[in-house]
Amino acid sequence: MIDTQTIFEIHHLKQQGFSERKIAKTVHLTRKTVRKYLDNPILKRPVIRRKSKLDPFKNEIKQLLEQDSRVSAEVVKQRIESMGYAGGITIIRDYLQKVRPINKQAFIRFESAPGKQMQIDWGHFGSLAYGDTRRKLYALAVVEAFSRMLYVEFTHSQNQSALHQCLLNAFTFFGGTSHEIVVDNMLTAVIERQGPLIRFNDAFLTFLIPFKMVPIACNPGAPHEKGKIESAIKYLRRNFWPLRTFTDLGDVNRQVRKWLDTVANVRVHQTILKRPVDRFVDVCLRPLPELIADSRETETLKVYKDFAVRFDANTYTTPPWAIGKQVTLKADQQIVIIFYQHKKIATHDRCWQRGQRIETPTHKEQVRKLQRKLWLDKDIAAFSSIGKEALTYLQALSQARQPIKKNVSRLLSLKDDYGTTSIIYALKRALVHNAIGADYIENILYQEMTPKKQHPPVRLKKEALNNIRLPEPSLAEYDAHVIKRNKK
Repeated sequence: MIDTQTIFEIHHLKQQGFSERKIAKTVHLTRKTVRKYLDNPILKRPVIRRKSKLDPFKNEIKQLLEQDSRVSAEVVKQRIESMGYAGGITIIRDYLQKVRPINKQAFIRFESAPGKQMQIDWGHFGSLAYGDTRRKLYALAVVEAFSRMLYVEFTHSQNQSALHQCLLNAFTFFGGTSHEIVVDNMLTAVIERQGPLIRFNDAFLTFLIPFKMVPIACNPGAPHEKGKIESAIKYLRRNFWPLRTFTDLGDVNRQVRKWLDTVANVRVHQTILKRPVDRFVDVCLRPLPELIADSRETETLKVYKDFAVRFDANTYTTPPWAIGKQVTLKADQQIVIIFYQHKKIATHDRCWQRGQRIETPTHKEQVRKLQRKLWLDKDIAAFSSIGKEALTYLQALSQARQPIKKNVSRLLSLKDDYGTTSIIYALKRALVHNAIGADYIENILYQEMTPKKQHPPVRLKKEALNNIRLPEPSLAEYDAHVIKRNKK
């Protein structure tokens, strides 16, 4: 299996018009292999990043650089060896090369051709309150470099799913994609870099393949390489954010979309001296592919006995028949949808307040109907009248997804054979050991009890009359009546 970088390069060369023979020669693979990965890209197993010996000492190194930004690797090694560092000097040199402050230098501003490049970046905008819960608030900004046409979407997460979903919405907003996409060194886009060598996030590369976009990662500490999006984030903070109040995430996005349409994209841009919306007319973007991968947050979850799944610190209900089953949950910023075997079984508005139960009234009503239907059954009513142990065991049978009517029928037959006292004893024993089912009760009775002597009742001609069962009388009611009479 080849790595994801090579798979991406194969697709990139194909998009440039290379033949399979030429691609195979370029990436040093056979034409058969090239054809295989063009037809069906296969992801490489995720690479686990190992911990560095330098991790415990990075704060100390940061303080040393603040004191002297030009301090040598030898001096740093001497300082941290006294604190327990046992590694070599090479990793110190490599780390200093990445984190050492870079002196400000003059740079030349460049302009991109229409549709050539988009730039993206995240910004942090405090948090939003939902009751007693606070959620961090982020904004992903996307700018078409030539026209300065801007798209912004707020989220409560910067994870992989949130990045992909926001980019999909941005591409839809622009009506297509550019040839290049410039990113910061966010972990959802860039896993690792050593100088000019860059390893992109496999999931990010796979996401980009259908759009035929080439990722470009900026050098650390070089904001001028993505100056257009840096300026857009600053403009968002200065022009949109002040003096606004928001009720929830949906309200923030409604307000920012209106701001984009009425302010940001129709103003005269100070650099290009034109309105972005007017200059965007000259931009020809690549059309969106017909089939786009589902980028929603996806989890496989179990439906618990309260007919609900746990997701993002909340519970979302399902139909009660799904209890105990594995379901698939897909969520975006607004909606949570639950599927069972690719069939949608529940839809909820997403709740950002933690510790909430999001319930569909029909799900609760289905549970009530099932309960009423069961309690109207004569056999179940007769069994439940035995005592509280029987009621508890009925609830246990329901939670264990056992067939209640079938088990109750067998338990009543065992009661006839062994008597009420014995069946109550067996129910208590079974509940202690969480042994749920008529088989367990029968085994306990067989091992520890003796069937009572049977005296068959008179059989009537009408068979339905022979199957009548009456609830056990409650002796406690008689005791209460006697005590009340004695007091008088």
